[in-house]
Formats: sequence, structure tokens, C-alpha cells
Amino acid sequence: MELNNLKYTKGSRGHKVKRGRGFGCGFGKTNGRGTKGQNSRKSGGVRLGFEGGQTPLYRRLPKFGFNNYNFTTNWNVVTLEQINGLTGTIDYKALVDAKIIKNNKLPVKVISTKKDDFKLNQLNVKAAKVTKGAIAAIEASHGTVEIIEVVAKTK
Repeated sequence: MELNNLKYTKGSRGHKVKRGRGFGCGFGKTNGRGTKGQNSRKSGGVRLGFEGGQTPLYRRLPKFGFNNYNFTTNWNVVTLEQINGLTGTIDYKALVDAKIIKNNKLPVKVISTKKDDFKLNQLNVKAAKVTKGAIAAIEASHGTVEIIEVVAKTK
């Protein structure tokens, strides 16, 4: 091996940096940036993907991928206070007749709120979902709870 056979490793030399050191180097005065404008300034330039004010590509293309919104289930939420005045079996039809349910395409969920300090009548409830607190309150007033299987429709 001799000095005239030595070579740099590929990629070790890096890119030549433009250094404006007067007119003799070829990059004098403006250092290859041109005159005036945003890109001629020392902190100038635009962010990645900027297209001069035109709507950028990442916003022009449609969204894709997984979204859980399509698989969520909405419920007609009914409180014990709303159904306390009803008599007989409280099911979907009884709630529609009493005009408690607003959307008749969604299943019913019976809940108990923290402010339920009133005297609960004996209720026989049939619903798709009933919370633990509502079950405890209904059974404490000698009522019954039946959870029915409903294929919940999504949006």
C-alpha cells in the first residue's frame, strides 16, 4: 500500500458546503441564494410540504384508515326518575307511548343518577342495558329487571 493508492471510504466526505468567501470562490455576495425573498434570509425558507399558499397535498387527499365512530352504539338513555310514574311492564313500547324516547331506532339503557332520593315505585323493567345502581334501586323497591337481547343498530 502506498500513499497514491489511498482512497476515502464511500460517503465519508459529505456534501460540499457553499461558503461565500468573496467573489473568487464563485459564491460571493449572496452565497448562491439569489437576491431578496424569503429563501435569501438566514432564517428563511418554508416548512416541509408548503406549496406557496396552495392547499397542500396532505389536505387535498381524502382521509383513510380506522375510525371507531362507525362501530359505536348510541343509546336512548332513560333515568329512573323518568319512568317512576309509569305502571305495568316498562318496555320499549311503553316508553314510546309515554314519549320518553326521542329516537326510536336506538336501544334503551336505564340508568340511576346520584340525585335519585325519591321513593321508587315497584317497577318491572325490560331494557337492553341497565346499570348496576339502577338494578339495585329497582330490586330494593321489590321490582324486577329483565335484560333483553337487542341487536343494536349503529349510525
